[in-house]
Amino acid sequence: MTNPLDQAARDLATRPASAERIARKLVEQNPADPRPRLVLASALRRLARGAEGLPLLIELARAFPRAARTRYELGLTLCAVGRTGEGEQQLEAATALDPNHAEAWAALAERAFARGDVGAERRARAALARIDASHPEQGGHAELGKAAELVALGQHGDAEQILRRFCLTHPNHAEGARLMAACHVANRTVHAAETLLRHALSIEPGSARIRFDLAHALFAARLAEQALAELAPLLEADPVNPAYLNLQAACLGLLGDDRAAEAINADLATAFPDNASVAVNHGHAARTAGLRDKAIAAYRRATQLSPQAGEAWWGLANLKIGAMSDADEAQMAALLAGSLSDDDRMRIEYALGRRFEDTGRAADAFAHYARGAALGRIKFGGADRDYAAEADAVTALYSREFLDQRAGQGAPDDAPIFVVGLPRSGSTLVEQILASHPAIEGTMELPYIGSLVGRIEREGGAERIARATADELRAWGEEYLARARVHRRLGRAHFIDKMPNNFRHIGLIRLILPNARIIDVRRNPMASCFSGYKQLFAEGQEFSYDLGDLAAYYRHYLAIVRHFHAVAPGAVHTLVYEDLVEDTEGEVRRLLDAVGVPFDPATLRFFENDRAVRTVSSEQVRQPIYRAGIDQWRKFEPFLQPLADGLGREREEWRA
Repeated sequence: MTNPLDQAARDLATRPASAERIARKLVEQNPADPRPRLVLASALRRLARGAEGLPLLIELARAFPRAARTRYELGLTLCAVGRTGEGEQQLEAATALDPNHAEAWAALAERAFARGDVGAERRARAALARIDASHPEQGGHAELGKAAELVALGQHGDAEQILRRFCLTHPNHAEGARLMAACHVANRTVHAAETLLRHALSIEPGSARIRFDLAHALFAARLAEQALAELAPLLEADPVNPAYLNLQAACLGLLGDDRAAEAINADLATAFPDNASVAVNHGHAARTAGLRDKAIAAYRRATQLSPQAGEAWWGLANLKIGAMSDADEAQMAALLAGSLSDDDRMRIEYALGRRFEDTGRAADAFAHYARGAALGRIKFGGADRDYAAEADAVTALYSREFLDQRAGQGAPDDAPIFVVGLPRSGSTLVEQILASHPAIEGTMELPYIGSLVGRIEREGGAERIARATADELRAWGEEYLARARVHRRLGRAHFIDKMPNNFRHIGLIRLILPNARIIDVRRNPMASCFSGYKQLFAEGQEFSYDLGDLAAYYRHYLAIVRHFHAVAPGAVHTLVYEDLVEDTEGEVRRLLDAVGVPFDPATLRFFENDRAVRTVSSEQVRQPIYRAGIDQWRKFEPFLQPLADGLGREREEWRA
């Protein structure tokens, strides 16, 4: 026969009214037994009558101050009746009494997320990860629990040391493989993460956690379609899960469905009005979708919720429309004088630099840019690459003879137009002009050439390219076209891939897509390099945080493009930004000739094109061309000597 108290406890989750009835009878029968009173109070909370159960819980907590379960239930009930601060104190007390109280940690994590306390949420989720991975009845191990905690805290290097040992002795442990995959994602070796996660999923095919991590890894690899496919069953089972929705929005943004991404972010901002990170994400999505006022409101909401949120301040500054006020300037200066994380400090340094530049204070602006860049160089790893050696390797492989022998062997489609160069050299403007032509569709900075190059590097790099057959070259080209197809929503004859750093892969593009057009957008190196230096990029561009690194990278860029002008005449059309500003129609006509489409007047009214623009120049290309921006760098010339020295003769000979 079932014990009535056990029955009441079982009924709590699905039949709280039944649990209440049973518990009340038990309380009447034995008022000295604390267990029925705890079940009764829990049932009342679940029935949205927490105020009735609160006196019971307060009395129980006084009588049994070391009962973690009572503290947990009291914490939830206090939160339910609006006494949130007291409730969270009781939840903290429950975890102090029982560090393995998973339900209390989960409640703390949810509360922290709702109010946007990133640090508290991370600590709670780290404790949950430790408990879960250590559970012996679920195949857990103490060392795995420690690794899981380190991964959740973002300490992937320390976790990886533990996990390498563990995975060697437990090769078919799904959780070990999942955690090791998280370290690979942090290290940007996403292909290895995908392999591990698919292995883990073959062991535990019903694991939502592993499937979500796989979706996240695929997104990190910029494979948004595949990520959405993995997310679909998770969203079907849990359609309001904020982590799932956030990743879905990010994937839709990557695929160019910007309005849908903004709508999801707007819903999340409504559901979690006190979370600054959610507000920032909404600001980014609104900006990309061209909803400037919404973006400003979202960023401002984030700064109100979390004044130290550097990403929100930089979001406002990065709109480049003078959205910041004297009060903002004073607040940012005060924040920098206090204690901040390096990441928030970096972003606020850049934001205050932009504010000073907008108000004509070049020396102060440069000082803040320099401090922000120094932190950025640490965060993004600096530039320790030998660019001269890389350029030599490119010129050695892609000789005129090598290219001539393989001419026409790739996929023959002439749809792609690659716009390459350095960031901040006018490539977004050129993309906007081209995308205003009825035969050309603008997409975004597509990652597919880069991901193909990464795979080729793992398979042997230059040697792999040298031994590739005609069929393989064609297959690589077809693979690129297939991946890019999802971005071609308008069905136009041509589409633009505006990944600027693809200049490093001109040779491969010529092999696999011989009929693609390649447009090199070039700008005065002092202007483009300084513009990159004062821009905090969302990711990558590690060369942009030091003036000497920028000079070396610019020389690297010139060497490669000049090489292909020499060995494949006509393969690359170089457009000089300054010439485009001075003679817009003439340069646009020459550009369209190079692309192979007739002139269309709409290309001269590119600023009327309301397509989404995903780069840092999004606001600027929604305005007519103006000459004033060409020489803005000259206000900072006294501070740019390391750049001038690093450029050497290319400072004057960059057009050649």
